[in-house]
Amino acid sequence: MTLLITIIALALIFDFINGFHDAANSVATIVSTKVLTPFQAVIWAAFFNFTAFFIAKYIIGEFGIANTVAKTVLPEFITLPVILAGIIAAIFWNLFTWRMGIPSSSSHTLIGGFAGAAVASAGFSSVQGLVILKIASFIILAPLIGMLTAVILMYTTLNLWKKARFHKAEMWFRRLQLIASALFCIGHGLNDSQKVMGIIAAALFATGHIADITAIPTWVPFSCFTVIAFGTMSGGWRIVKTMGTKITKITPLEGVVADMSGAITLFITEILKIPVSTTHTISGAIIGVGSVKRLSAVRWGVTKDLLVAWILTIPVSAIMAMLFYYLINLFI
Repeated sequence: MTLLITIIALALIFDFINGFHDAANSVATIVSTKVLTPFQAVIWAAFFNFTAFFIAKYIIGEFGIANTVAKTVLPEFITLPVILAGIIAAIFWNLFTWRMGIPSSSSHTLIGGFAGAAVASAGFSSVQGLVILKIASFIILAPLIGMLTAVILMYTTLNLWKKARFHKAEMWFRRLQLIASALFCIGHGLNDSQKVMGIIAAALFATGHIADITAIPTWVPFSCFTVIAFGTMSGGWRIVKTMGTKITKITPLEGVVADMSGAITLFITEILKIPVSTTHTISGAIIGVGSVKRLSAVRWGVTKDLLVAWILTIPVSAIMAMLFYYLINLFI
């Protein structure tokens, strides 16, 4: 029982870290365009992160992404030491990338850690290879969808507003950016909170508290959505700088397009029940709006560094989780 409580506490700590780690994704564009101050922006993001709980619970009616995460490891190989090692590895990687200002994926570090610990416990037959492959494929697909959506929306918007007076258009896009940002924050809440829900559900299943890994008690999603909202309010300013200024300079029009493109991508993956990285999604969208101006507007050197970090996240998290699993087994 003590180990279960420890795992739930660590999972919620990870959720909190995820919130401040990914706060940059939600607020980078509205902060960089000065539509909101940093403090106003994180309160805005946190509110819509939490609003996502009611959308998932009462409108969508299910937590499909949480179920996908929970099924990363075959049920018979889910044990508390496996879950504990995976969470610890995910926390370490998230804190390291936050400290370095690298917008890495909280989704993939959690899934990589969970799978890596299971492999250390029972070999590669313990994990759902196709599930992990599908999730890993969206390391490329999520930013690509975000980028292509942004390019299409950018060209469409420029054509629709080409005859508008600059100051009037600027005023409208600053207002629209609030709506676009709110939609992206809802997508962020829907996607990221459910990953931790899946891990807690796996722990409850492993200890016999629930008979079916998809039967998640209501207190689990409510806690996860609440904690990620508080995490978002704590901010993640190192990563805001990378997302909001280092990839490309953002105007209110481009901010609207980037956030809308990111939101559309997140809603698509919610329907598909695939956990994706909000970091990858908004990065792709920002690259898309920058490339419409001209390819040289995107700082491709920064983009290359981001891609390397994204690709490394799952294997590095998996290796760290293996080491933590072996270490935990010395004491449990």
